[in-house]
Amino acid sequence: MTKNIEHPDKPCATETFTDQAMINKAAQHISEILSLVFMHTPKQAALVVFDKQSPLALVLTAAYRRCLPDAKFIDFDSTSSPDILATLDSLKPSDLVVFIQSTSFRLGVFRIRIELFEKSLKVIEHPHLARMIDEQLLYYVDSLAYDSLYYRGTGNALKKLIDTANSAVLDSGGEHLTFSGPLEPAKLNIGDYTGMKNIGGQFPIGEVFTEAQDLETVNGRVRIFVFGDTSFQVNQPDNPITLIIRKGRVIDVLGSTPEFDMVLSNIRADEGEIWLRELGFGMNRAFTQDRRVCDIGTYERMCGIHLSLGAKHSVYKKPQIKRNDAWHHVDVFAITELVYLDEVIAYKDGAWQV
Repeated sequence: MTKNIEHPDKPCATETFTDQAMINKAAQHISEILSLVFMHTPKQAALVVFDKQSPLALVLTAAYRRCLPDAKFIDFDSTSSPDILATLDSLKPSDLVVFIQSTSFRLGVFRIRIELFEKSLKVIEHPHLARMIDEQLLYYVDSLAYDSLYYRGTGNALKKLIDTANSAVLDSGGEHLTFSGPLEPAKLNIGDYTGMKNIGGQFPIGEVFTEAQDLETVNGRVRIFVFGDTSFQVNQPDNPITLIIRKGRVIDVLGSTPEFDMVLSNIRADEGEIWLRELGFGMNRAFTQDRRVCDIGTYERMCGIHLSLGAKHSVYKKPQIKRNDAWHHVDVFAITELVYLDEVIAYKDGAWQV
């Protein structure tokens, strides 16, 4: 099946997809997510809010219809916001809500997911699907596979190493970025919500993240092959860009591009300097340096290291950064050759070693 659509989000190319095989695979993965991650049963209600504005939205909606035959399905574009909100209000704690969004739904509240968490509802969000096209549809569907032994075993092993490490080194192909002090307690996005108040979030999943306890202990150089541009899409320069970091700040850039210069200029204009904050350990093996999708928030799960530029990283508080002065969080993706946590090689040959 081939479908051409005027995308609300800027597309990367024309799109085609073969729907039935992709729907079959998506349904298999979603079934495992529902049972293994959310422990959803027919005794609990489910609501799926979807649109028809992109091929991937159509694929996921068809897959969820198979997996949730008793769920209520609402077409966002043909239903008023008050009616959608009223249906959401009728749900009970532990019921499930799924958002399948070609862009991002606006329902009159700042972040609908937070509102739903306050009601103890389980939430799965698939946003910005219109940005995924051509072969990226397959990459996205592959990324929904849930290997519980890998995510929970490797994820928790990484957290244990991160939480006890006194240093970390990222080798990005001859350049080294050194974290010469301890890291913040790692946060997990591995599909295990045991003991957590909020169950769910944005899918696909697969990440462990932290940052330096003292941001000024980060020094060295790092080569990046992709960055998030001003339209929140993946931007790959023709050649890797080298960031020079001193005391946790970007002080120079080698081999930059006009688009990356614009990103840096925006951060400097709003924040005065460019902090390096998040140290993200992406775990989703469906995304690699070569298997990319256009949406930066989705590609963030890529197997390897990503970092953030800008002062904004609300998970961790830092004394020198006031929340109201932190505006930017721009993901950049490192060429990941080796990752050391103390003396332990945590990443090598394109895979986590723990």
